Amino acid sequence: MKSGNIIIREAREADLPALIAMFAADPLGGHGDTVDPEAYPDYLSAFATIAASSGQTLYVAERDADVVGTFQTMITTSLNARGSSAMIIEAVQTRADLRGQGIGARMIEFAVAEAKSRGVRLVQLTSNAVRKDAHRFYERLGFKPSHLGFKMALK
Repeated sequence: MKSGNIIIREAREADLPALIAMFAADPLGGHGDTVDPEAYPDYLSAFATIAASSGQTLYVAERDADVVGTFQTMITTSLNARGSSAMIIEAVQTRADLRGQGIGARMIEFAVAEAKSRGVRLVQLTSNAVRKDAHRFYERLGFKPSHLGFKMALK
């Protein structure tokens, strides 16, 4: 495991090309991500929305000034569980050529520590059903497959 020298920080607009390339290179994602320059305004708009939100944060993992991973967190508060808050971790991605080096674990550990520091009751995430390796990874980090998720594509 070579996760040393990893810095987790909030993403900056200048990180977008590296993040887009990481998502576009993911054969399992199926989200239609592309490095086509015509799509860049869509990513820029999404980045601006996330950056303007008080409940969302986009992070990058950086090693030697290179973006090597990313994830996003959202804090939600609901009336159930006596009005407690939960952190949702989304869009976890480690650069394909660097997987298995502890970068993903470092990102998740950072997110969990952030949730604890904010007094959040629960940390949750979803993972594509075909990502069996990711499921084992999350279970090794202490996550339990407790719920069944449903999605409805609108676009």
